[in-house]
Amino acid sequence: MRRLSAVIVLCVLLCGCSAPRRAATRRAAPVIGISAAGAGESRVGQNYIDAVCLSGGIPLIIPVLTDSLAVSALLDKVDGVLMIGGEDIDPSFYGEGALPALGEVNAPRDTFDLMLARMARRSRKPILGICRGLQVLNVAFGGTLWQDIPSQLPLSQVRHKAVDGETPYHKITVREGSALARLTGAGEARVNSFHHQSVKDVAPGFTVTATAADGVIEAMERFASGDRILAVQFHPEKMSAAGEMRYQPLFEWLVQESRK
Repeated sequence: MRRLSAVIVLCVLLCGCSAPRRAATRRAAPVIGISAAGAGESRVGQNYIDAVCLSGGIPLIIPVLTDSLAVSALLDKVDGVLMIGGEDIDPSFYGEGALPALGEVNAPRDTFDLMLARMARRSRKPILGICRGLQVLNVAFGGTLWQDIPSQLPLSQVRHKAVDGETPYHKITVREGSALARLTGAGEARVNSFHHQSVKDVAPGFTVTATAADGVIEAMERFASGDRILAVQFHPEKMSAAGEMRYQPLFEWLVQESRK
């Protein structure tokens, strides 16, 4: 346990906030656990870290782990959880065989992410999921995925996988009355995109709050039974880094909910 405590302290020290932070003391600022990516190493993109810092949170990287006791101990140290983007999810986790167009998968990370999502929900931590993070949340709680939009939804004319993943270029429609609408506005909006998988069957208890023109699910949320979960298929952290701040309130929501 002493070794784990040292790792936690080291993670906090290493996750330096290069983005300007708002007027909040370190003592008052909530700690946001960020799920790590990687195979053979645990890493988090700086844009995620900066977006948390800009919203007044302290980022702490939760490394890819298989030990549920270690994950539980780390969750005790954080106030909210951010689940980030990355590889495809192995379809065996939602009862399907792999299609030819399935991309790279990372079994240890899949196992870790699904465990983290379920444990964070049980402990009533607020959760924000981004891209793969949305897909992980859907699978963790009983949903399924389209393994490959181009081959499984051939009539789609929306380019979901952009070259840079930063520029808002395709339209979504945000459902009025949703938490997403309260944070970013209802109706039509533009987002960036960098994915070829998406939600197929929505997990029980989740509400779809945004869709693209081809029907692909772009956001979902769950606030039933004390849950506080928001998830988006696009990349607000990349847009914030590029100066497009419309979706920075998603990170502000996570930090504010984590103060409670």
